[in-house]
Amino acid sequence: PSATVLHLQNDSWGKQYSHALFKAMSHMLCIGYGQQAPEGMTDVWLTMLSMIVGATCYAMFIGHATALIQSLDSSRRQYQEKYKQVEQYMSFHKLPGDTRQRIHEYYEHRYQGKMFDEENILGELSEPLKEEIINFNCRNLVANMPLFANADPNFVTAMLTKLRFEVFQPGDFIIREGTVGKKMYFIQHGVVSILTKGNKETKLSDGSYFGEICLLTRGRRTASVRADTYCRLYSLAVDNFNEVLEEYPMMRRAFETVAMDRLDRIGEE
Repeated sequence: PSATVLHLQNDSWGKQYSHALFKAMSHMLCIGYGQQAPEGMTDVWLTMLSMIVGATCYAMFIGHATALIQSLDSSRRQYQEKYKQVEQYMSFHKLPGDTRQRIHEYYEHRYQGKMFDEENILGELSEPLKEEIINFNCRNLVANMPLFANADPNFVTAMLTKLRFEVFQPGDFIIREGTVGKKMYFIQHGVVSILTKGNKETKLSDGSYFGEICLLTRGRRTASVRADTYCRLYSLAVDNFNEVLEEYPMMRRAFETVAMDRLDRIGEE
């Protein structure tokens, strides 16, 4: 026997087990035969079995560790994977640099580094929970908008559940004069300019809304609306607009009053 083995025979059980564990780990984790090559056939086969078990355990450890790291911030990982596809798309179509930069800035402002399948998440919840989340997410919009602050809470909830979040960049035309209107917009944050034929600009900011005239009159847009800053808006489709206002005719009158005032001002210019 080697001097090491003779030395270990007289050592404490703690040192003996520590050396045995070291030998086992050198076989299993290093995927080799350790400090000494196997001599007999029994040693060879046991060593190969040890290496197979060690390789399997090592692969499982790496896999679980990778899955754990990815699950710590899965929404950020989804955003990064999505944006890689966007970059490849832009490269494939050879888009100009300024367009690529605007697309990059849009993704940064729209998703802020995290991506969720919000529609699917809300669709799995019960109606009371869904309404509670939407009311919480839109609390600033409701607080800043006199139309909602003084309205029936049921009307507010009915409207909020049908809104869709949108982001526009400075200089974007949200509405173009003469087009058929299919949406109205509520401003959560940002500044927009209403542009009329007389080149007069009217500014609207947080807590305002626009685009309702076309939905009420079923006509074409009477003015253009341009984003002056990054704008975080909520849009409401015409079908949903009419559906909600059929249940709350008093709120239709409120929209009509504002719309008539705006039409009068446009007519005066």
